[in-house]
Amino acid sequence: MLKQFFLICSGVDLQLIKDCSNGEQNKYAGIGATVFFTALMATIACSYALFTVFDNLYTSIFFGFLWGLLIFNLDRFIVSTIKKRDSKRQEVLQVIPRLLLALIIAVVISKPLELKIFEKEINQVLLTEKNQMTLDNKTQIAQQFTPEITKTKAEIETLKNEVVTKQKETDALYETYIAEAEGRKGTKLLGKGPVYKEKREKHDAALAELNQLKKVNSDKITQKESTIASLLEKQKLTETQTQPIISSFDGLMARINALNKLPWLPSFFIFLLFLAIETAPIFSKLISSKGEYDFKLENQESLVRTWIQQQVHQREAVLQTDIDLNNKVYSDLKTEEELYNYKQKMARNLLKLQADSFYKNQQEIL
Repeated sequence: MLKQFFLICSGVDLQLIKDCSNGEQNKYAGIGATVFFTALMATIACSYALFTVFDNLYTSIFFGFLWGLLIFNLDRFIVSTIKKRDSKRQEVLQVIPRLLLALIIAVVISKPLELKIFEKEINQVLLTEKNQMTLDNKTQIAQQFTPEITKTKAEIETLKNEVVTKQKETDALYETYIAEAEGRKGTKLLGKGPVYKEKREKHDAALAELNQLKKVNSDKITQKESTIASLLEKQKLTETQTQPIISSFDGLMARINALNKLPWLPSFFIFLLFLAIETAPIFSKLISSKGEYDFKLENQESLVRTWIQQQVHQREAVLQTDIDLNNKVYSDLKTEEELYNYKQKMARNLLKLQADSFYKNQQEIL
């Protein structure tokens, strides 16, 4: 049962192979098994590749199965169309386009499996890239908010400096009127005279202005600090909203690019393995000598070709005979007087009818 299934996979004529030796049947069953398992690997590879895209198991398996059937049909077609020839050169020429197709199939099959085999290494590369993307993303987002935050902080610093400057002025006035009262500066008279009173009034006025300035600037600073906090919150929110995009950066194209950043030699050997599997049926038929099945197939094709040539020759002979008979019949008719007179009579009547019709048309026009 299994042998029969693999013979079907090889694309041989079951009627012909049934009458061949057991060794010949085993050879083609082995070729069919290679075709089947190549299609099975193609199904697994495509299902995994689609799973990384759709993230849905059933959808991936369904389309992977369709892809496997397509590869199976292509491989079966490639193997079944390779015929043994009398010349090796002819065999090589007919194999070249099939080898190119097998090369393409091997690439398509091997790449998803490489992604699965080197999944851990690819995840490490993707993690490094995601971390770098996260840092770059934060830098880009910060560039949107930093100028305004820096400007607001500078304004806060300016407001604080205004208070400090006014504080120094007030302290200087305080020192002036205290020194006047103690007789160390100014009039150098001990006591609280008119000059002391004047300087004290200046200090009190400056102190009132200082307190007012502190209150106004404090409100402004509080408002600007609130603005900075709001900007920082927006920056953090933007980072949070964009992070899932970076976290989901592990699709098929990202994994293929990550695979290309790994050492190429292991991937190349895996590709060679699948290329060998894919081309094994082709080379097995190419290097093997003509077997019993090949001779029987060639004999059957020769019988069909000869029969068709006979049919074509017979139809051509019948056609030529019919043409010769028709030529002879019409040649004999040319000499018959009765046929001549009848045709002359019909021609005369036709010319009369044409003349009458022309006359009526001319009358209508006039």
